[in-house]
Amino acid sequence: MLKYFPLLIILLTPSVKADIYHSISSSVKLEVSAAATAADRIGNSMSISGSGVNTTDGTTTGSVGGLGTATNGVNSYTAITASQLTAGDAFSFSSSYTAGDTVATSLTVGQVSPFGDLTSTSAGTAGDLAGSIDTKNDITMTAGGAGTTVTGQFVVGLTLD
Repeated sequence: MLKYFPLLIILLTPSVKADIYHSISSSVKLEVSAAATAADRIGNSMSISGSGVNTTDGTTTGSVGGLGTATNGVNSYTAITASQLTAGDAFSFSSSYTAGDTVATSLTVGQVSPFGDLTSTSAGTAGDLAGSIDTKNDITMTAGGAGTTVTGQFVVGLTLD
């Protein structure tokens, strides 16, 4: 029995396995922004509400107005006049109109329609923008002019299974 003891110990000992993965990665990203314009067009809108009133558009009694035909993106608008329906009674009246942005009919390259919400940024200037990585993975970055971005990254990964 004693002669089988070493074999028994070997069979009962769990096997040991080690997978090791190691990685090192360095990177530098340089960006110079282009000139850009973001434009949001304001649309046409009209709202009317009320009670206890007579309405007219100047020619038709009981009219509530509205938006008419659009020309270059802007609708015509029929204004409404209101008067109290019965003297002494409660009444309310509210009317609003927002004219939409005109859509330009002839633009050249680089021009933007004169919309109500514009955001423009000028092009970046590289200037002294620079980035480097040496053989020791040391990252050196130098800021550039306006509209530039420099990003450096050093990543070490270790996996043990």
